[in-house]
Amino acid sequence: MTQGMTGKVGQFHTTNCIAYANGANCFVAGVTPNKGGQSFEGVPIYNSVLEAKQQTGATVSVIYVPPAYAAAAIDEAVDADLDLVICITEGIPVHDMLRTRYRMSRKGAATLNESNGVLAKDRAPGCRTLLIGPNCPGLITPDEIKIGIMPGHIHKKGRIGVVSRSGTLTYEAVGQLTALGLGQSSCVGIGGDPINGLKHLDVLRLFNDDPETDAVIMVGEIGGSDEEACARWIKENMSKPVVGFIAGVTAPPGKRMGHAGAIISGGQGGADAKLAVMEECGIHITRNPAEMGRVMKKVLKG
Repeated sequence: MTQGMTGKVGQFHTTNCIAYANGANCFVAGVTPNKGGQSFEGVPIYNSVLEAKQQTGATVSVIYVPPAYAAAAIDEAVDADLDLVICITEGIPVHDMLRTRYRMSRKGAATLNESNGVLAKDRAPGCRTLLIGPNCPGLITPDEIKIGIMPGHIHKKGRIGVVSRSGTLTYEAVGQLTALGLGQSSCVGIGGDPINGLKHLDVLRLFNDDPETDAVIMVGEIGGSDEEACARWIKENMSKPVVGFIAGVTAPPGKRMGHAGAIISGGQGGADAKLAVMEECGIHITRNPAEMGRVMKKVLKG
């Protein structure tokens, strides 16, 4: 379902997602308060996420709601006990996301256990909502389904997974792979906000267990320590090769670069430090974003 279905952005991207699926019945509902009873492109619109779920059986939501209301839209999807919520919205106030993540943890939704780097399963009965984003491009399984804003035409069905904090670098990695004849199994943009849902590690665990994925490109950014935690997990657990890149090598400390979470503070979160840990943990790194595809092809050739 699309939350924010009656807005221009929601309608534009929902139309593109429906077209990408070649008529497959993948989007079955839209949600906009007080607009229930309308329809768009043959998709019925409901007043609430819970009503849409009950009427259509939808289990996934994508959010195109303005920043001031987007956290509340996530809360509504979590309260409706959806399987997955993908929030595209950029610019959500940090305080709003703090409150939303706290509500999710209190409800038992899956969260990252920072102490051991695994996806915690401390959930209340029946609560299983996972969050991707906010400030992300969404996810796509080429030739099957697109949920979000990524350009579908650059993707090609294949066996390389892609996970990235940066939307545009996701497209760059995909474009390089496709040009080299390397298709993708799935591509996940996790978003660059400091408080978000799934991390690199969570998605790498899924790719590691996915029989349709042979290797992964992991794109990170300056700020935080998620990439280092993921690299250490990869060293101990990953059975598939990983190519890594970190954006922001030239970023000055203390200055936010692009995403709200992309900031070096307290001497931590720099690109060089992240790349050093990744290389130490066996990830095939590149410092040139134009080389991600070629490095992957070289790795696959042994």
